[in-house]
This record gives sequence, C-alpha cells and structure tokens, in this order.
Amino acid sequence: MNMEKKLQQLEKWYQNFEGTITAFSGGIDSALVLYTSHLFLGNRAVGCISISPSLKRKDYAEAIQFCEDYGIHLEIIETREIQDENYYSNPANRCYFCKSHLYTDLSQVQQKYPGYAILNGTNRDDFKDYRPGLQAAAEHAIQSPLVECNFTKADVRALAKFYGLPNWNKPASPCLSSRVPYGDFITPEKLKQIEVAEGILNSYGFVDVRVRHYGSEAKIEVPSNELHRLRSYQDEITKAFAEIGFSSCRIDDEGLVSGKLNRALNKAH
Repeated sequence: MNMEKKLQQLEKWYQNFEGTITAFSGGIDSALVLYTSHLFLGNRAVGCISISPSLKRKDYAEAIQFCEDYGIHLEIIETREIQDENYYSNPANRCYFCKSHLYTDLSQVQQKYPGYAILNGTNRDDFKDYRPGLQAAAEHAIQSPLVECNFTKADVRALAKFYGLPNWNKPASPCLSSRVPYGDFITPEKLKQIEVAEGILNSYGFVDVRVRHYGSEAKIEVPSNELHRLRSYQDEITKAFAEIGFSSCRIDDEGLVSGKLNRALNKAH
C-alpha cells in the first residue's frame, strides 16, 4: 500500500462533508474511520456507539477509552433491535434488521448535527462474505470512506498501525448474535452467556475466540495453531462453562473461521 497516496485520498474524500457521524463499534475499521474523520475535520467529527446486548462490554469500554484518549466527542445511544421479532427470530438476514435499527437511530442523532454525513467502517473485503447489513447502509445513504478509497482489511490495519492506534491488530469482534445459529431465537440471556464464556477463554490467554451457542452445548473455536493448548485446559474450561449453563462444550477441530455459520446458508442454496 502507498500510505501517502491512501492518506491523500482520504483527506480529499473528507473535504466533501461539513462534518461526520461515525457508527463506532470499537472495532478497528470504524476506529480508523473515526480517527481519520477527527484528523481531517477536527471537532466536526462525532462518534456514535450503541449500547446493545449484542455488543461486548469490553468492546464498549475500549470504545469509550479510545474517544477519551483522542479527544473525540462520542454520542451514546441505545438501539432496541433485540425487541424486534425480525431480529430476535434470527433469520438469515438478521444483520439487515440490526443495521436498519442502528441507522434509523443515527438519523435521529444527525438532527443535532445538520449537514453531517453518517459513516460506517465497511471496507472492500466485507463484500467477500454474506453481509445483509450492507443493504441497510445503502437504503439509509450511509457513507463508507474505506470502500470509496479502496481500503482492504490489510490497508486498514497498516494505516492504523502507522498512526499507532491501540487496536490496530485487534482480532475481528463480530456482534455476539453472530454466535447463534440462524433460526435459533436470540435472547439477552444467550448473548450474556456467550460473552461470559468468551471471557473465560480470554482469561486462559486465548484472544481470538468464538463460542457458538447450540442450546445447552457450547462449541469453541480458536485459531488452529492454538488447538493443542486449548485441549490442555479442556477439563477446567468445561467445568467453568457448566457453571454458566452449558452442560457440555466441544472444541471445533477445524479451528476458528470467521462467519462459519454462514456455511449453512450456502448449503441451503
């Protein structure tokens, strides 16, 4: 990546807007968008994060700290997608309904900042997977600077590292609802159970993890090169998981694959 050229593209892109409101999740993509918005627009760059049961408390806390560290104004809202049957019934296009709630609520925030554009952290690589939330973004005219300036995920991490952002190498952290197989209802209790289970794995030194929720069974994914170490803790982890309501837990021998539950959609077609 030609870093200087990418920066020039971004700076030129931001000059088209009076100000921006970035949908901030605490992840690296939206963090870079928010940071560069602030870099080029100063106090005309606003972040907005939603308190939702599907967002890890850890990610929320890191997002708050990020904005404090860089002096970025952050609006905090509470979206209520979990109350929408279109969402909690967990259809294949669940993300569409989630993002529709988010962008609708962001349009209310936008009324406080006339002329400001709403941005998200979508990058070019996001189009390689099934992401129904992209449709919601298009319907709400959400701007995607990383897409328009041709940033891949590797570009995002490289530029974030260049700026010294604390989360430049943070593993992807999709919403907790993505751990529940399509068709199984999503509840705040399930999401909390997943969050606590992944926190247990973090406490054993596993950073990049997924706990898939199959009712009373948890299916654990870690990178394939960490499977041997995970198995050495299996008895302790099984006991800890039992204490939070999983009567059994199973290690996925394939290892962590982002978006693995989408495979069921491919088989259905």
